[in-house]
Amino acid sequence: MDLFSFDEVYLQRLRERDRVTEQHFVAYFSKLLLIKLRSRLRSSQEVEDVRQETFVRVLKAVRTEGSIKQPDRLGAFVNSICNNVLQEHFRSTQRVDQLDEEAQEPPDPAPRMDGVLVTLQATEQVQRTLAKLPERDRRLLRAIFMEEKDKDEVCREFGVNREYLRVLLHRAKQSFRVFFDKTEASHLPLEQ
Repeated sequence: MDLFSFDEVYLQRLRERDRVTEQHFVAYFSKLLLIKLRSRLRSSQEVEDVRQETFVRVLKAVRTEGSIKQPDRLGAFVNSICNNVLQEHFRSTQRVDQLDEEAQEPPDPAPRMDGVLVTLQATEQVQRTLAKLPERDRRLLRAIFMEEKDKDEVCREFGVNREYLRVLLHRAKQSFRVFFDKTEASHLPLEQ
């Protein structure tokens, strides 16, 4: 593609709406704009919309007396107008994309009542089960799982080393499982 040198005479013919000059202008810059826009836009319709809007704005500026002071920089002017139109296009499509009708609503941050009820029931079941355990197992499970104490601190509190704490914790969990299963079974509704 040959580069064209723009001058004041060319610019004046554009201002006067000379048909041949306008056709040359559109043909010349269409090729350049298509190369640029095809690499940045998704569809040929978007390319055409941005290209047309660029031409409308450039020709409007050309016809405004004094808006283009350096005719030899007409190419850079067309490029910068195209960049502005592209930015506006991207901003407008981002807003539309964000409001896509098929998108799911964001989850409600408030806890659902059925989830709260299940959590309360589970907490009550754990409390009932813990109440049935021997004192040492109950204290150990509360310290590790509910109070989330450091295991070294629990070892000091119970007067054991880490290895024996592991054994005590294993036994307490087994005991909890047995009592939990019994507690769970006693609170199930009777079949009719």
